[in-house]
Amino acid sequence: MKKVILLVSSLFLAFTARSQDSTTATPGKFTFSGYMDTYYFGNFNNPRSQSNLGLGGPARAFDQRAGQFGIGLIQAKAVYTADKVDAVMDLTFGPFADLGNYGNNIGPLGPGSTALAIKQAYIVFKATPKLSFTAGQFGTHIGYEVIDAPVNYNYSLSNLFNNGPFYHIGLKAQYAFSDRASLMLGLVNNVDNLYDNNKKKGIIGQFFFSPVANWSVYLNGIMSNEASAPVPTTGTVVVPADKALYQLYDLTTTYQITPKFFLGLNAAAGSQKGDYQGGGGPLTTKSWSGVAVYTNYAFTDKFGMGARVETFDNKNGVRAITDADGNGASVTSITITGNINAADGHVLFKPELRVDSYSANKFEKNDGSLTTSQATLGMAAIFKF
Repeated sequence: MKKVILLVSSLFLAFTARSQDSTTATPGKFTFSGYMDTYYFGNFNNPRSQSNLGLGGPARAFDQRAGQFGIGLIQAKAVYTADKVDAVMDLTFGPFADLGNYGNNIGPLGPGSTALAIKQAYIVFKATPKLSFTAGQFGTHIGYEVIDAPVNYNYSLSNLFNNGPFYHIGLKAQYAFSDRASLMLGLVNNVDNLYDNNKKKGIIGQFFFSPVANWSVYLNGIMSNEASAPVPTTGTVVVPADKALYQLYDLTTTYQITPKFFLGLNAAAGSQKGDYQGGGGPLTTKSWSGVAVYTNYAFTDKFGMGARVETFDNKNGVRAITDADGNGASVTSITITGNINAADGHVLFKPELRVDSYSANKFEKNDGSLTTSQATLGMAAIFKF
């Protein structure tokens, strides 16, 4: 009986201490933010389709319309922040929301359900000042660019971004060794999908370090089984689903050389094992890779210019970069973008020139002939709050 009384007393004291701690904790708060964007890009090829996509796989991620006005994405983001927990509810609407939620466009109730508009929805539990856990749907850690137009310097997205991944659903842990080094590891369902397509889980990781002030380096990776079922081969042999491995390794680094001059780099290499011949052929591993270099210069606090030079090699045909016949291809793209701040920073104008050059015919002209390159010129207007 004394033990029971002692146990109850201990629990009561612990609860009382916890309650006292909670009364002294900083109250949580909500913050709201978002943006909307619209654009117009003319295509010097004057394609009949009024599209910047070209033939075969898509040549652009979001800015797909040519010679016509388009709307991009509307974001409504709510963030709750407290001492021990953060919560992010990030909803998006519009054509770019559909494209950014690749693999998540059919929800529990079928096409057109509200799952279409979920960009991010996750909870962060801060176990200690250095260790935190994140659960839910969150944007990928892979790559340099993000979906949010106000965050990227260029308006059109890179080929590296266009070939994913875009988001993950799962659990990850992050530990900060210091303000200049941290490690993240996690388990996710798979790559760009609302539901897991098998019983295996993907592994994600990121190591961040800052060698000197204003220089950040991110080493990123993901390994995931992307087979939805055992893949049949010739004869009666069946290859287990866990043999269809997707791997992607990524380096992202940024350096603010001076308050006005900035440099960035994104390099990635990936591979995927699959039956590329179809009809139950042998599983083979094919790879892809890409590099993008970024730079921008702020002439004033309201005007700057930036450039992105990138190359992407998909000659093995495993990703979306293909020629007009659907065969694997490589592409080099040069993008020059201006940034104009207006309305106290709430409005951004981004005039942009981009040239895409493929290793084979990709783009149509108005007369129906094909060419290996296209050039687009236009501007995007972005409102943010």
